[in-house]
Amino acid sequence: MEIHKALFEYCLRLADSSLILGQRLGEWCGHGPILEEDIALTNISLDFVGHATALLQYAAKVEGKGRTEDDLAYHRSEREFKNVLLVEQPNGDYAKTIARQFLFDTFQYYYYQALQESKDETLAALAQKSFKEITYHLRHSSQWVLRLGDGTAESHERIQNAINDLWMFTGDLFDMDEVDALLIKEGIAADPGQVKQKWNDHVAELFKKATLQMPAPTYMQRGSREGKHTEHLGYLLAEMQYLPRTFPDAKW
Repeated sequence: MEIHKALFEYCLRLADSSLILGQRLGEWCGHGPILEEDIALTNISLDFVGHATALLQYAAKVEGKGRTEDDLAYHRSEREFKNVLLVEQPNGDYAKTIARQFLFDTFQYYYYQALQESKDETLAALAQKSFKEITYHLRHSSQWVLRLGDGTAESHERIQNAINDLWMFTGDLFDMDEVDALLIKEGIAADPGQVKQKWNDHVAELFKKATLQMPAPTYMQRGSREGKHTEHLGYLLAEMQYLPRTFPDAKW
């Protein structure tokens, strides 16, 4: 595989995960459990969309076919999206949203920490620019895991059940293929294998503080790097892409 094709694919993976999670969090707008959290989740959603925009702009530049970030966001099919499976899972109740957020925030924190050392100056700069926001995201979701886990019997049960339900999608975060191998060799991509232990240690430590149990080893769902997704992504894209596809020539 040529490096520029691998880099394009890699940028899509990073961008799509942020874009889809941003869309998911945006669904909480006007529905948050308290006003402060309604605003917080909306702002975090905007952070993710901002990350995705910058990465899709770079992906379009690398591809060199005249497409824009909007083309890549709104005019690709479900199988063309490369986001990790975790972020496309439905919001559920607030505990499930927080569990999903914490598991991804922890991964993104350590991954983008490593990505700042990329030999690709654009990726390194984007990772560095995003890292402050990612640090806040992790702090926010960590505080809520502690609050729910070490709270009432009901809040503890809800967050534990959410973690148990989502755990099967965490293995997908660390999968690797030829794109990863090539770009890691070139010093461009971060290595998921080196991130995994840090992720596991951080998650285990916080779960212990929150009186939560690490789920038992289980079968892991995989396929995001091949564009294989759960049924939920198709419904999300149908809503997200409706207006641009209905009015493709409209200027916003």
